[in-house]
Amino acid sequence: MRTVPAVSRRQALFGGLCLCCVSALARSATDERRLLETEEIATGIHIRRGVHETASADNDDAIANVGFVIGRECVAVTDAGGSLKDGERLREHIRSITPLPVRYVLMSHVHPDHIFGAGAFLADKPTFVGHAALPNALAQRGEYYRDRLEEIIGKGSAGPIVEPTMLVAQRAQLDLGQRVLELRAHPIAHTDNDLSAFDVQTKTLFASDLLFVQRVPSLDGSLKGWLNELKVLASMGAARAVPGHGPASVDFASASAKLHTYLNALLRETRQAIAAGKDIDAAPDMVALSEREKWTLFDEYHGHNVIQAFKELEWE
Repeated sequence: MRTVPAVSRRQALFGGLCLCCVSALARSATDERRLLETEEIATGIHIRRGVHETASADNDDAIANVGFVIGRECVAVTDAGGSLKDGERLREHIRSITPLPVRYVLMSHVHPDHIFGAGAFLADKPTFVGHAALPNALAQRGEYYRDRLEEIIGKGSAGPIVEPTMLVAQRAQLDLGQRVLELRAHPIAHTDNDLSAFDVQTKTLFASDLLFVQRVPSLDGSLKGWLNELKVLASMGAARAVPGHGPASVDFASASAKLHTYLNALLRETRQAIAAGKDIDAAPDMVALSEREKWTLFDEYHGHNVIQAFKELEWE
């Protein structure tokens, strides 16, 4: 089932504008719809698919998959979006679906497209949940991320840096009322502060950026650690998975196989480049280029991944 926000009264009044404004208005309405449309992938689980773009003023950094889980007593947000506006849209949409309070907001890791929407939920006074290493990552990068994001989407648009009020060092559970989310804090992988969630009722895995589909992965932690955590996630027996980027719901085994292929190519060919005495600056032009046609935004992010892999592997 797909749910989209109703056209506002203000939008309806624009029907009287001259024809020269209609095309611009239509684009605006379409853009708003694509940044908010959600899919109910299982009972009570609603996911908004992020756009496969880099952050821009046009998309409000709504580039990651975000959503919410409805229990008998309350709601948990599974990442709140990439900017204050992105989070505000999600919050309004939740209110259009259920009157239950938002009691938890999960912050899966430190990257901007997953955390800056959290400020939209401050008025709900929820528990903001993150990996035990998230506060340190926010201290090191939060202000930098916010400044860079506001250079792109506008001053004041990123929103505040929200600190987690519940830290997960290993495992934890959230009870939404006859619905339990099992949380897992992962060792260094995509980042050093990855948090996943598993809905016991529907066996839905919220993998966040431990799983990329279609959009090229972004390595900001440990290449070898990420490969290991894919094995951990595979052992959980999920009926479906929500990736950080890609379709709202995927089969974990088939989706992760493609990610595994990319990460293994990165591992193997970076080692080969190091063994051949190649310089770190030359490595992006020779490592795992066979993967280019398989991923969107490859040229924007792959070079960074190679540099990160080189730094990790050159002293092993």
